[in-house]
Amino acid sequence: MSILYVLIAVLGLVAAWFAASVRVIKQYEQGLVFRFGRVREAVRGPGLTVIVPAVDRLRKVNMQIVTMPVPAQDGITRDNVTVKVDAVVYFNVIDPVRAVVNVQDYLFAVAQVAQTSLRSMIGKSELDDLLSNREQLNQGLEVMIDSPVLNWGIHIDRVEIKDVALPDAMKRSMSRQAEAERERRARVITADGELQASHKLAEAAATMADTPTALQLRLLETVVEVAAEKNSTLVLPFPVELLRFLENHPTAGAKPEARPPTTEGPAISDTPAEAPAAIESPPERPILSDIRRRDDQPAAGAVR
Repeated sequence: MSILYVLIAVLGLVAAWFAASVRVIKQYEQGLVFRFGRVREAVRGPGLTVIVPAVDRLRKVNMQIVTMPVPAQDGITRDNVTVKVDAVVYFNVIDPVRAVVNVQDYLFAVAQVAQTSLRSMIGKSELDDLLSNREQLNQGLEVMIDSPVLNWGIHIDRVEIKDVALPDAMKRSMSRQAEAERERRARVITADGELQASHKLAEAAATMADTPTALQLRLLETVVEVAAEKNSTLVLPFPVELLRFLENHPTAGAKPEARPPTTEGPAISDTPAEAPAAIESPPERPILSDIRRRDDQPAAGAVR
């Protein structure tokens, strides 16, 4: 019986030692073994691994990509605008030995480096770059963060600027600027259209001047278009043919001049006989004298 008890005790000790020495490492992890405080060069891979109890200590390191949000940082840009910028950093561990030995807490260290680098990037950039040129800023920020953490066995996969918060006064100023820019473009487009229309109208006027009939046809088309509405009255003071007649004969309305009489014979005239006497003695003076007499008689009676 004593031998049986001894065997059971030995088996129990072996089971306890096995339970204390066996560790399981997951697929996305790697294990570091510290023997008497000194790290072993061999890195344990995923699966079942055995360590010496009370001698070795196993430290598991996650090799997955870590997503770390960077808190919003207040800063002043190079053109003296106060902004608040936040970002996100993607990184992973490529050397578990340096990540554990060279830095106390690599997660906290990466977070602090990301915040300081983001503040430095805000001070070196202008507001327009933060709003429109984020790809270049992301690359520059990635280089700034990757330089110190490379000695810690950490690789920065990418850095993205999430949001840029502007003051309310700056937002209103930018909206007014955008509105003024759109109004300027609209005015330029309108002026360009008027310039092109004036060139076309000049060409049309030159063509109509060569062919006067085209102007008359255009006028008739305009009359038809106006009359199609049936809610307006169109007044033509005189026909178009009369305008054309006056344009072709500018001296048609002038009075004929009287020809002086000749000594060869009596002048033949179609006017009646009283016409020459009316022409020789104009009636202006008798009419003026009669008007003056009529004006002077009441005056004389008033004096008496």
